[in-house]
Amino acid sequence: MAFENFPQAEKPEQEAVNKPTPSKNNMRTLLTGLLVVALLGTWGYIIYDKNKTKEKDDQQETVIANTSTQRDELQKELEDAAMRYDMLKSSNSKLDSTITSKDRDIQEKRTRIQSLLNKVNATAAELGEAKRLIASLNGDLEGYRAQIEVLQGEKIQLTQEKQVVTQERDRVRKDYDSANVVIKEKEDMLNVGSTLMASNFSIIGIDEKSSGKEKATSTAKRVDKLRISFDLNENMIAKSGTKEIFVCITAPDGTPVAVEALGSGTFSTRDGQQKFFTQRLNVDYTQNKKQTVSFDWKQNTNFNTGNYKIEVFNNGFKVGEASRPLKKGGLFS
Repeated sequence: MAFENFPQAEKPEQEAVNKPTPSKNNMRTLLTGLLVVALLGTWGYIIYDKNKTKEKDDQQETVIANTSTQRDELQKELEDAAMRYDMLKSSNSKLDSTITSKDRDIQEKRTRIQSLLNKVNATAAELGEAKRLIASLNGDLEGYRAQIEVLQGEKIQLTQEKQVVTQERDRVRKDYDSANVVIKEKEDMLNVGSTLMASNFSIIGIDEKSSGKEKATSTAKRVDKLRISFDLNENMIAKSGTKEIFVCITAPDGTPVAVEALGSGTFSTRDGQQKFFTQRLNVDYTQNKKQTVSFDWKQNTNFNTGNYKIEVFNNGFKVGEASRPLKKGGLFS
């Protein structure tokens, strides 16, 4: 059976209607290409920018790492310098004014360096300044050490000179002490040699009459006073001048005759003993001449029967002694 399709004679016209025109296809292709190019460009820029950002971050991290390393190194240098400085100070507690002034400068630099290193975001310029200050600080420490060595050398020299001076002083002092010993010995010899000796004692009991006349007596109850005299012998060593003489009277019962109201008291003997004296005499002595000393002792009590002892002292030495017995009165005394 044969078929015929008569409508196909109209198909070309229909295809002509449905088929796009060449100009529209070209425009679409161009737009699509432009979009692809734009998209590729955008992605390329994004990738490029990302790479640039990463590179910048890497560089920043490198800078930060370098800065941190540099800060750590500078901090270590500062700590080393500070340790040397503290050691120098501890070994030299006594500093002169020059060292003290240098000490203030070093402290100021240390403070400035530490403040720069303590900055979290320290710039390269600030780290550079810290580095220069550390170099300057090290130079100061060298000068500091040199000055201390000079001072230590001077101290050693002064110590040696002091030892020499001390030895010389001790020698002079020893010589001086020896000379003083010799001088004192000579002075003691002169002092002993200048002691005045007493002799030619005269002790007389005196009976004072109502008429004013005096009569010698040896009867105790009639004695109103004792007249004591003695000679101070010639002495070539004793210089002219006032000489102190102590007269000590001992009663028959052995007690010292001493009345404070009449000028009695105590004195030191040559051996350091304290002794009562009855009368103290200041004698105007002339060198190398014999002189007679005389005085009366009148007490406010009666004289007792028995032996009265009279002792004379000069320069702490006993230089003479005598005695006078007073008897008990009889019928015809």
